[in-house]
Amino acid sequence: MLFNQTMIDEFTLLAKFPRESKMQGIKLHSDAEPALLSAAQRLFDKGVIDSPDGGYLTELGLDLIEHVTVIHSALKS
Repeated sequence: MLFNQTMIDEFTLLAKFPRESKMQGIKLHSDAEPALLSAAQRLFDKGVIDSPDGGYLTELGLDLIEHVTVIHSALKS
């Protein structure tokens, strides 16, 4: 199993979402990194977030952020 750059960009964007509250989201501005803007559109298309420029995590997104958090905690130095 390999993680490609597209997946890493999506992980990176997911990691930017606040984990303290389901009622907090993020907003990507038009001058954000192109890789993050593309990741947001892909995550929106997959039903992970509710807006193509960030917004809030969907139920699927909330599940995924838990896994991203575990992966990050396990792999950080």
